[in-house]
Amino acid sequence: MRFIYLAFVFTFVVTLSGCSSKTLEKPSEVAVVEQESDDFNGELEGFSDEFEDKEVYDPFSGYNRAMTTFNDGMYEYALKPVANGYNYVMHVEVRESVKNFFNNLYFPMRFVNNVLQGKFSYAAEETGRFVINTTVGILGLFDPAKVHFNLEVHNEDFGQTLGFYGVGSGPHIVLPLFGPSNLRDLIGMYPDALLSPLDYTERSYWTLTDTWPEYLGAKTVEKVNYISLNMDRYEKMRGDAVDLYPYFRDVYEQYRNKQIEE
Repeated sequence: MRFIYLAFVFTFVVTLSGCSSKTLEKPSEVAVVEQESDDFNGELEGFSDEFEDKEVYDPFSGYNRAMTTFNDGMYEYALKPVANGYNYVMHVEVRESVKNFFNNLYFPMRFVNNVLQGKFSYAAEETGRFVINTTVGILGLFDPAKVHFNLEVHNEDFGQTLGFYGVGSGPHIVLPLFGPSNLRDLIGMYPDALLSPLDYTERSYWTLTDTWPEYLGAKTVEKVNYISLNMDRYEKMRGDAVDLYPYFRDVYEQYRNKQIEE
């Protein structure tokens, strides 16, 4: 069963963390890496200080506001306590390795979308990262591609690809647990899912999970691990917001536009 393989990898992470990652990462670099997040949400939260107040097309504002309240409640009363416990049990180096592992898994999505946008040098850099981190980095548990070869992650998804070719964002939509999105990015999630190794459909290629419980378990670990590393950022955004929903909406839409422009 593929999920057994995934569980083995997480166990292996914990074992390796006792070695303090000395062979692949300098101890002084761990604290720096903790403050960085290569995934989209971490970048979004870091952008929150730069956005301007602009009008956003929002015909579903009533639903979106209610869903934002629901998501924030789920964070406060479910995800945050679990993440705090996880944070207490798991050393930061273990959590960084789990983050690296999942980040490495999403290489196909980044590679294809970089190619579709004509960013061939980025696609080549992503390929180099995947080869190095999967081999030297032990199945992506570590990130020697960045630490030793200065190869950066180039996050691209199909929503950005659609925007690159001129597709508008459409109405803003807040998704349960996933948070802010829009119609264009919601449509883009399907082709991205076809490139993800975490899936629960009958797809027969490069999947580590093939049932709903396996998929849910893997995504829960990924989400809790992410929150444990980025809790301060989310708390800062909540503190900066006079009204949580329009603040999150405006930050998200303007950040996605910035990503597409780049």
